[in-house]
Amino acid sequence: MNVGEALAHEFAAGGSLPFRELAGDPCDLSRRGAMCAVTTLTLRRTAAGDASFLLHWRDPAKVTHAGGLYQVMPVGIFQPAGGNPASVRSDLSLWRSMAREFSEELLGTPEDHRDLGRPLDYGRWPFYRALTAARAAGKLRVTCVGLGVDPLTFAADVLAVAVFDGDVFDGLFAGLVAANAEGRVIGPGAPAVPGVPGVPFTGGAVRRLAGGAEPMQAAGAAVLQLAWRHRRSLLR
Repeated sequence: MNVGEALAHEFAAGGSLPFRELAGDPCDLSRRGAMCAVTTLTLRRTAAGDASFLLHWRDPAKVTHAGGLYQVMPVGIFQPAGGNPASVRSDLSLWRSMAREFSEELLGTPEDHRDLGRPLDYGRWPFYRALTAARAAGKLRVTCVGLGVDPLTFAADVLAVAVFDGDVFDGLFAGLVAANAEGRVIGPGAPAVPGVPGVPFTGGAVRRLAGGAEPMQAAGAAVLQLAWRHRRSLLR
C-alpha cells in the first residue's frame, strides 16, 4: 500500500517521476510487495442468452481508493476473514473470498465475521452453501480471464467473471441493495429486463465504460473488455 499510494501522489503532482522509475516494471512482482484484489464481473444470464451486469459507483466520502469511479462488483482484497492464524489457513481460497464479497457488496451484510476470533464456518453459512450448490449444478459459472496491474497505483487484480442463471441470481440476491458501505449499486444504464437491475451487457455499454466515456477503474475496464471478447464461451 505504501508503494502504491506514493506512486499515485507522485503522478498526480506532475513533474518528474523518480519513485515510479525506481519501482520499475509494474508487472515485476519480484521487486515489490503487492496487494491483490479479486475483481469480479457479475453477469445475470437470461434463458434467451442475453445478459446484464452490475456496476458500482465508489463514493469518495466512503472509500480511500478509487473514489468517484465506476467499478464492476463485487471486488475485494484477497485476505482472510479474520486476523487469527487459523483464518489465514482457512481462507486461502479465491472462492471463499469472492463469496464474502458477494454477501457484503450485493446484500449489504456487515463484516462482523472479522471479530469472531475463530475461522468463519463456511459449512454452516446458508448463503455460501447456496452459492456453492449453484456452482456444482452448473447454474453459476466462475471463470478467471486474466491478471492485471493498475497503471496508476500498481495494485494487482485477479480478473474474474461470474455468470448466474437468471433464476438463481434472482433467488440469491432478492435483497440486492441500492447502496452499500462503499457506494451506490447499479450505476448508469437502464435495466436489461424490466424489474432486473443492471446494465445491458452489450458492445455499446462495454465501449462506453471501458473506452473512457465514463470514469471507470482500470481493473473494471479490463475485465469488461475481456468478458466481451470471450462472451460466446462465457454465456454458453
